[in-house]
Amino acid sequence: MAIQNPIVWGWEQVRDATHSVGSAPAEEYWQAPAEPLGALVVRRIGLADIREALVKGAADFAANRTDVVFLCLIYPIIGLVIERAALGYGALHMLFPLASGFAILGPFLAIGLYEISRRRERGEESRWVSGFGVLRSPAIGKIVLLGAGLIFIDLIWLALAQLIFEHTLGPADPASLLLFLRAVFFTRAGWAMIVLGVLVGGALAALALTLGVASFPLLLDRNVPLNLAMATSLRVVAENRLMMAVWGAIVAGALVLGALPLLVGLIVVLPILGHATWHLYRALVAAP
Repeated sequence: MAIQNPIVWGWEQVRDATHSVGSAPAEEYWQAPAEPLGALVVRRIGLADIREALVKGAADFAANRTDVVFLCLIYPIIGLVIERAALGYGALHMLFPLASGFAILGPFLAIGLYEISRRRERGEESRWVSGFGVLRSPAIGKIVLLGAGLIFIDLIWLALAQLIFEHTLGPADPASLLLFLRAVFFTRAGWAMIVLGVLVGGALAALALTLGVASFPLLLDRNVPLNLAMATSLRVVAENRLMMAVWGAIVAGALVLGALPLLVGLIVVLPILGHATWHLYRALVAAP
């Protein structure tokens, strides 16, 4: 038995998992008929439910630790590439907006983690390559379309962040990181940029959370149209405003902590949040 190059082996695993995009028959993937309109029940949750979702998310991470870490290495790598690009092109002021895009794109980026949790819940194989099995889902087209919507929101955020910088500390690019940080934290214009950035970025992140917190897991879990998935996600937030605000604060705080040590913490933070989101969806949405 020959020992393969790890890169070649990994590529073959991904190729085998994704060779037939959207090919899984609906009855095989969902093992249930299409949900009738209005058949989904949105529950009210409390702090105990959020805590339980986080505990279950951590348990999923612990059960698949090596596999999930391998899968999630891509996130800090992307972050470091973004950081290097910003530093190299004199766009220091865009570092935070680019990194905070994880909060907007998170519901979409975690789709592979939802798939791993879904498979583990059903007693199926849940290795790292299983996350790519989501591409076989009959709902992959709807998932990509909804993900494109979050990407559009992120692009709006980046454009607005640039405008905020130009009308506060700009329009000239910062000369150095030290001078930029000094201007941000020790000038009135810098604090104006912080306040405006937090308000605008927070509003767009809340919009992304509202659209995606239940819709992505629901599209994976049940045979539903995209409009029903989005409407259900809106109902989830409307009926759990306080708890969704708490969840959003937890996600934002965890992402900040994960990003501090050169984004390496995201290798642990993102999978736990991704798995926990699946279990939070389970607590929020039920069939009658």
